[in-house]
Amino acid sequence: MKKLFIIAFLLLIIPIKINAYNLGQAAILMEEDTKRVLVSKNMSKKMLIASTTKIMTAIIAIESGKMNKTVKVTDKVLESYGSNIYLSIGEKMKLKDMVYGLMMQSGNDAALMIADYLGGEEKFIKKMNEKAKKIGMKNTTFLNPHGLDEKTKNYSTAYDMALLMRYANSDPLFRKITGCKKHTVKTDNKTYVWSNKNKLLYSYKYTTGGKTGYTKKAHRTLVTSASKDNLNLIVVTLNDGNDFKNHKELYEYGFNNYSMQKVFDKDNMNLPNKKIYALDDYYYPITNSEKELINIDYKIKEKEKYKKDEKVGEAIIKLGNKVIHKEKLYIK
Repeated sequence: MKKLFIIAFLLLIIPIKINAYNLGQAAILMEEDTKRVLVSKNMSKKMLIASTTKIMTAIIAIESGKMNKTVKVTDKVLESYGSNIYLSIGEKMKLKDMVYGLMMQSGNDAALMIADYLGGEEKFIKKMNEKAKKIGMKNTTFLNPHGLDEKTKNYSTAYDMALLMRYANSDPLFRKITGCKKHTVKTDNKTYVWSNKNKLLYSYKYTTGGKTGYTKKAHRTLVTSASKDNLNLIVVTLNDGNDFKNHKELYEYGFNNYSMQKVFDKDNMNLPNKKIYALDDYYYPITNSEKELINIDYKIKEKEKYKKDEKVGEAIIKLGNKVIHKEKLYIK
């Protein structure tokens, strides 16, 4: 019995190794708050992203301020194929419920109706690309709001899609929708009952949300997020036949090896001038072995006279030789 206990204990403390070979064609494990990349494989390779496109469609709809408005389904819906929520021409549904159908059931018809309602498909796609640029998605091009790739194609990278999920997760309504397991909608036409296609929501308790995707050309794509002990992680895999399994293993690797630790303490700065202060502490995801690699350089602007609360320099926080953060310093 004692021997079994020792083996179990060792399994808990031995870090899980990630075999990048098994992670499909491209993958990333990113810490959400700091954007630190913990694991990557071809993360900057431009690839088809299928229905993970709908993360962008959803956040633009949410930010439109029209989520409680009613959308009347037009004949534009007839252009949809593949995964649908099966809207009928003339049916009326709230924009918010369409976004639920978009994210939970991957409704291509919902994507078309959202774009059509919010200025038309052409203008909507322009908004998608503008938003991508604003977020910092430098290797992304959207040509449709759904991710189907028979006629037009959406390209992105694992890194860019992690940035998109990070941005979308900053919105509470997006988090509520993407993490929803079951949603019922009644329209003037019929009643819908939707379950989320993201299997991780049911099989991995730390999952907070995500979006699935599949086409014959893109193969399986998946973007998810998970949180545990103040550590918020995002995983993206592109063209990965074992995506749900790999997402869970990447999360376990992240949670077992990294923790958010205070690497800059505003109340404990080693400076001779005690009037110099910083506004915030800074936390960063590190392993226990990386603690000793954290070092801080202070760059202070020397003057005879300072104005009250004037910026006088910065604390440069490094992990080894890599700068991970710069905290502004002021004088009382």
